[in-house]
Amino acid sequence: MKVCIIGAGASGLVSAKVLRQQSIDYDWFELGSDIGGNWRYGNDNGRSSAYASLHIDTSKERMRFSDFPMPEEWPHYLHHSQVLEYFESYAEHFRLKPRVTFRTRVEQVTPGEAEGTWDVTATSVDGGTPETRTYDAVLVANGHHWNPSWPDFPGTFTGEVIHSHDYRTPDVLVDKDVIVVGIGNSGTDIAVEAAQHARSTVLSTRRSAYILPRWFLGRPTDSYTSPTFARLPLWLQRIPYRAMLLAARGRQASYGVPIPRHKLLEEHPTMSQELLQLVRDGKIIMKPNIERLDNGKVRFADGTASRADLVIYATGYRISFPFLSDDVLTVKDNVIPLYRKVIHPDRPGLFFMGLIQPLGAIMPLVEQQAEWVARLLRGAPVPSRGEMHASIAEDQDGLRRRYVDVPRHTIQVDYFPYLRLMQREVDTAAQALASRSG
Repeated sequence: MKVCIIGAGASGLVSAKVLRQQSIDYDWFELGSDIGGNWRYGNDNGRSSAYASLHIDTSKERMRFSDFPMPEEWPHYLHHSQVLEYFESYAEHFRLKPRVTFRTRVEQVTPGEAEGTWDVTATSVDGGTPETRTYDAVLVANGHHWNPSWPDFPGTFTGEVIHSHDYRTPDVLVDKDVIVVGIGNSGTDIAVEAAQHARSTVLSTRRSAYILPRWFLGRPTDSYTSPTFARLPLWLQRIPYRAMLLAARGRQASYGVPIPRHKLLEEHPTMSQELLQLVRDGKIIMKPNIERLDNGKVRFADGTASRADLVIYATGYRISFPFLSDDVLTVKDNVIPLYRKVIHPDRPGLFFMGLIQPLGAIMPLVEQQAEWVARLLRGAPVPSRGEMHASIAEDQDGLRRRYVDVPRHTIQVDYFPYLRLMQREVDTAAQALASRSG
């Protein structure tokens, strides 16, 4: 058994660690010069979207791996440099780095001649001849926050336009009229930063969002959730959430931030401790969706217009795999039909690690994914193709009923239910292996 891992971010790191512990041999390719993926600020693989002031939106207690604690003296919400330091320590502790082939681009992944095998062609970015190797399985861990999704508004804009993926430091904001498009976590962070440096700041949003504080009664907000709480029906979960939001800051509409038409928990939440106050103080002006671009102005759906020197699109990402042809995997509107968000039912041996958007941290979830996949590679059974397709259809139907129907929610999972699901899969696979060996 020989496996290929693509990517050395968080998902690649934990996948490699688990494969090693399960005595599964692997090759491991990373486009950049070092580990860390999205959390390596200025990563020379060109795919990190981290900006200088970036802090995590989930508390450190929720994002750590199960077998490697974070320093107790660290703050609850880590700066990106601390997240990277944690991954560096993790890689050193489990002696992972020597196994990575850095500065290597995976050009293509295609089905091999033997059924269930995969041919992986990789090339050094420093020059050289492409090399193709055959593997029994491929673990795709190249991330999903690196290929910017750009909106298509009519008209022409004569100012500067960037995507939040390329935003790094506030010097690009100084003394400019700035419009940020998108009220997700990145858009909100950038708008808050713009309010401190720009001449004026506008935050444009199609649907608005529920703004959750990072702190409530001196504790990280996510510390109030639990496995038991996550088992409650959504309508019942909303009650304490609404009470918490009212107690923490009253109605957000009173600050000037519109209340969305969709219900709480029907969209990935936006975490911000500063946004509401800055809007109420007039330092951030809320606007609806853009109607059209008009040279040095931007016109909005409510008939108003704002002058702009810089427009920053915080409009999310397209999920893509440059090394997979459409014959192997077709991705449309970020919809990827995977069993348990991991297994391609029609492509045995092709696994996707960390291709989820949780209400919470991704690291403990992908850790359980890796434990499950490792046991599958050792021979634990998977359901039939028909069973997997039926499960995928049920899951996608559930997403459509639960969340606002936009591309950002196609890979959404709830933290505790998905963690429980993965742990159940790990236990089932381990029992199957034990009974077979017994």
